[in-house]
Amino acid sequence: MKAYLNLFDFKQKVDYKTEVLAGLTVAMTMIPESLSFAILAGFSPLTGLYAAFLMGLITAILGGRPGMVSGGAGATVVVLIALMQSNGIEYVFAAVVLAGIIQLLVGVFRLGKFIRLVPQPVMYGFVNGLAVIIFMAQIEQFKVGTGSGAGWLSGSALWIMLGLVLLTIAIVVLFPKLTKAVPASLVAIIVVFLIVIGFNIDTKTVKDIASISGGFPPFHIPEVPFSLDMLKIIFPYSLVMAGVGLIESLLTLNVVDEITATKGRGNKEAVAQGTANIANGFFTGMGGCAMIAQSFVNLAAGSRARLSGIVAALTILMIILFGAPVIERVPMAALTGVMIMVAIGTFEWISLRIVNKMPRHDIAVGILVAVITVWLHNLALAVLVGVIISALVFAWESAKRIRARKYTDDRGVKHYEIFGPLFFGSTTTFLEKFEVANDPAEVIVDFKESRVTDMSAIEALSKLTERYHKAGKKLHLQHLSEDCRLLLKNAESVIDVNVLEDPSYKVATDKG
Repeated sequence: MKAYLNLFDFKQKVDYKTEVLAGLTVAMTMIPESLSFAILAGFSPLTGLYAAFLMGLITAILGGRPGMVSGGAGATVVVLIALMQSNGIEYVFAAVVLAGIIQLLVGVFRLGKFIRLVPQPVMYGFVNGLAVIIFMAQIEQFKVGTGSGAGWLSGSALWIMLGLVLLTIAIVVLFPKLTKAVPASLVAIIVVFLIVIGFNIDTKTVKDIASISGGFPPFHIPEVPFSLDMLKIIFPYSLVMAGVGLIESLLTLNVVDEITATKGRGNKEAVAQGTANIANGFFTGMGGCAMIAQSFVNLAAGSRARLSGIVAALTILMIILFGAPVIERVPMAALTGVMIMVAIGTFEWISLRIVNKMPRHDIAVGILVAVITVWLHNLALAVLVGVIISALVFAWESAKRIRARKYTDDRGVKHYEIFGPLFFGSTTTFLEKFEVANDPAEVIVDFKESRVTDMSAIEALSKLTERYHKAGKKLHLQHLSEDCRLLLKNAESVIDVNVLEDPSYKVATDKG
């Protein structure tokens, strides 16, 4: 059954059956993750489920990327653990509201475009690191108990858990060969659930993590003093949470763009993420961001529209209100198997196939980002380090590429045609190109294939004109772009550079 769905500014063809089934599958995988991270941070289980509902619903309706799923993600929750331990849950709610406001402003002022600065090796490292984190989180399901008292399953409990996980994986792999009408992940969860119920198998279930029964998210203004001191406490946490949430959301948006061969809207997604987090803070949710694993589950199930995200969020709400007794009996082995397959699907295997074709510095950046992601679980730091190193490598490589072609015309004027950008990294190499002592009385430096980009470049030009001036020779700068001339003119009050109009060379610098 196919029809057209028009939600806000998106009009697209939607397969309702696929979207509904995908939404149900996503809901099943979101519940244990939201519960696990809520408990890890010291929140009540319902705080995690409310976040999954609110983030999922609001971003599905308002977001800039149909098919992407948001919820109570661990990346943002980890940021709030220290605040929870030091100041309590009310300060957490206030911090979530402030983080949402920051994200909203980023979207309103259209700053989401800066995600374009993230290079492909950083993307590979980010995604591969997340794949490892997702996989390692599933290994934790083979433990019994919580906290320091947790221990590994053993004996029949271990073999039952392992067997059910392998059965789930087998269904996910083999079922699409029969039909793709129903998401394989949902089929696997249902089959394993029926087997466990039918044969009365004693194994770990969702209820062993926490009870998920409750009511509708209550409206609640955070009970904190509205003062400058309170803002000083929550602002660092809010800023980091907002940054982590946007980085993970916008990177996930880029990944989904590549998978679906369509284009999402980063600034609109930032507004949606901010709105959802503000709602979380006022409805006792722990906040969150895009969830790459659940987004992959959604896409693998065939979803390409907003409806699946809406269905997933409403399903979680219905489970909280009415379906907890049933969902609490779902075997964790089924959810673990699905998430292991998600981890395998998340990993960018192409990055291994092309590793011998990539520059060594790109390989190093990708590995470093993945290691930081896995080791520290700090996605923002991992991406930031990757971007900084990539930028420094780019600057170094660009600095080495500046070159000059030299010749003397029939008038005895020597020309230096510069190729490559003149910036802080290339100024030393640039100055070494000139033979001041041996050059004739008049020299032209042609910037037709180059650009003067920063203050270091202007200072280099000042030094060069000074050298030629002391040698009693005249230097002209030719074919400077409008913005380069503006840079030189603006620098007159700082350094001694004169820009003159020359009838022969359009723009000239003649010191003397």
